[in-house]
Amino acid sequence: MPYQFDFDPTHRILRCRLEGRVTDEELRECYRAIEDQAARTDPLAGILDMSGVTSLEVSSQTIRELAKSPPAIPNAARLRVLIATSPPVYGVARMFELQGQDTRPNFHVVSSEKEAFAILGIQEAKFGAIPGS
Repeated sequence: MPYQFDFDPTHRILRCRLEGRVTDEELRECYRAIEDQAARTDPLAGILDMSGVTSLEVSSQTIRELAKSPPAIPNAARLRVLIATSPPVYGVARMFELQGQDTRPNFHVVSSEKEAFAILGIQEAKFGAIPGS
């Protein structure tokens, strides 16, 4: 799998990092895994770090489907930040943001971890393994 999870227990931030080549099916699977991890950890915020993605082979239809599905972190008030450092990934992330803005009003696309932390109102995070995983 091209993704892995970790958690900052102090700030209760769930982070998922995607790396390498990402396809439609892998993105759908990752979305389901985020739902599962969010149910286990009850995070106050989430980061999807796509800075390690080298190839995003995802259709616009998949992006629309995921954006129209229930949010992976259910509480709409909770912050969600997607880090996209490459222009193609950033563009797809913005499409997801626009398509899902009604159910994810606190979803933000940024180009660096520093920007993500600023939105979350933290200086640093101490991510570690998720207990019980």
